[in-house]
Amino acid sequence: METKMLADKIKNNIQKVIIGKDDVIKIILTALIADGHVLLEDVPGTGKTVLARSLAKSIDCDFKRVQFTPDLMPSDITGINYYNAKEGEFVLRKGPVFTNILLADEINRATPRTQSSLLECMEEKQVSIDGTTYILDKPFFVIASENPVESQGTFPLPEAQLDRFVIKISMGHPSLDEGKQIFKRFIDDNPLEELKSVCSKNDIIECRKTCKKIFVSDEVQEYILKIVQKTLDNEKIALGVSPRGALAMLRMSQVYAAICGRSFVTPDDVKTLAPYVFSHRIIIKNNLRMKGMENSQSIIQECVNATDVPIENWNNKRG
Repeated sequence: METKMLADKIKNNIQKVIIGKDDVIKIILTALIADGHVLLEDVPGTGKTVLARSLAKSIDCDFKRVQFTPDLMPSDITGINYYNAKEGEFVLRKGPVFTNILLADEINRATPRTQSSLLECMEEKQVSIDGTTYILDKPFFVIASENPVESQGTFPLPEAQLDRFVIKISMGHPSLDEGKQIFKRFIDDNPLEELKSVCSKNDIIECRKTCKKIFVSDEVQEYILKIVQKTLDNEKIALGVSPRGALAMLRMSQVYAAICGRSFVTPDDVKTLAPYVFSHRIIIKNNLRMKGMENSQSIIQECVNATDVPIENWNNKRG
């Protein structure tokens, strides 16, 4: 199935439940097809969990949800070998990571030890239990939510964990008109309960293969690297974007172009994606962060604005 057609089908299906949020849904679908993971950060009640569940129900694949709490153990996520007295042997009880789409709800409520249990799963698409490695099914997609305004009983995600998420995005509050539509849609029933799948997990896997063939010119590749270099040179930033972040932008831009119906990446694709792909990968210097003078998205936008945009050759085909 063509990537744009697939993305449109999923987006239209999600919007049977979610009002508006076209751009948010489009970016999240880009992350899914790019084989990344999503961190949804917003205040309570903005629809983070509903959006995640709507996406999962739109794809005919396994879905599991874990409510992260301070007493959650790593084995509650990955699984554990337990002794079966009846059989007289150890048996693997698989954890919720053995799925296709995992909703890690309020991930910052779990301890760092439990959060770290997702690192291998997210990066290597595998899990190690008692010295044995198990390959996870494809696709494996983590949607993690967190509340940025509560600090009591929470554990901020370390930089190594944040870097595993291909994007960080917020839902935002609905407008007045959108609020009225939400009332009309939910006043009698919950449309999420009636939502049906519109594609299979194999459709996602095939689109991933197709998107890797989307053309990225040398000029656009250099444009990405120059923006990354700006984050390394910026005096407001203590730690800039990593090589993993640059590769994430490359892959995301290919998929975003395909979702837009193009066979090549433009500089505008990079500009659109930069705040979502790069902002959670930088560390702002302490004096600026403590005074609330800067936020990561505004600094990334500064870096983008300070980088010369290629104006030709980026849509030429190979050869």
